[in-house]
Amino acid sequence: MFRYSLVFLVALATAGSAAASWADAMFEELQRDFGSVPRGPMLTHPFRLTNKTAQPVHIAGVRVSCGCVNAQALQNDLPPGQSTAILAQMDTRRFSGVKSVTIYVQFDQPQWEEVHLVVHANSRDDVTLTPDSLTFGRVKRGTAPSSSVSISLLGDGQWEVVGVRSESNYVQPSLKQVRRENGEVVYQLTAKIRPDVPVGKWFTDLWLRTNNATTPRIRVPLTVEVEPALSVTPASAALGQVKMGETAERKIIVRGSGPFRITGIKGADDVLSVSDASPDSKPVHVLTVKLKAEKPGELNWNVKVLTDLKDEGEISFTAKANVVP
Repeated sequence: MFRYSLVFLVALATAGSAAASWADAMFEELQRDFGSVPRGPMLTHPFRLTNKTAQPVHIAGVRVSCGCVNAQALQNDLPPGQSTAILAQMDTRRFSGVKSVTIYVQFDQPQWEEVHLVVHANSRDDVTLTPDSLTFGRVKRGTAPSSSVSISLLGDGQWEVVGVRSESNYVQPSLKQVRRENGEVVYQLTAKIRPDVPVGKWFTDLWLRTNNATTPRIRVPLTVEVEPALSVTPASAALGQVKMGETAERKIIVRGSGPFRITGIKGADDVLSVSDASPDSKPVHVLTVKLKAEKPGELNWNVKVLTDLKDEGEISFTAKANVVP
């Protein structure tokens, strides 16, 4: 293993000795070492970049040196000051042991340049993760969801996990030993998401520190997509074409991170009314949007729904109608 690690370090030193180009300077980092990982998980990392030039930048293509890695640009055209990422995914099922892969990012505007990104991992058969990552899926901001994985370490029975930390302060990890027998030790790793986690889809890593000199750290990937505490569906109440003197109705669904009451509606008027089907506190409310077509024309409203949720207790939707004679 030392021989492969030495080759990787020499490669990084050689890459670092080259003069950085304008394209290199856009990236926050040029290498990502996933460390020792169980064989099986898909490792994901965004290489973030920002257009620091005064001209539009275009990413012409992204290719990789090994089929065990997939990489793509989340956005190809970048005006000055705009940011995006090269999303790299490394499939640890495709290799065993130490692996370094180069990602070639080619630019053709404002001039041709190629940036080399490197991902590195040590896929271990003696480490098993079940399931293969901490995957939360979609969660509501304001809640505190948790997820657990089982970690199995095979060997002489002396392996111990002596610490755990998260790269994100919004993740609170905890660890407990489940059993130790027949040269195997099994731990349960639990991660809890803080209620004030930012909205969005993001990736982070948890790192286990062990007493094994050949595998001092084990990476556990975590993915989560955080939705706002309140959401509204659909975002626009399209009432369509309505004849004068007639009425039209649409339903709007408001969902929350927990039970809530609707305390007020702003933006409605004598022509457009918005009513709640129930005054009770519950996680889902169905609103009725009703139009009384009194005069012709194209009509637009921005309606704000007020709730008693402590965090992000307001949400808006639009309403549109075309009243004809």
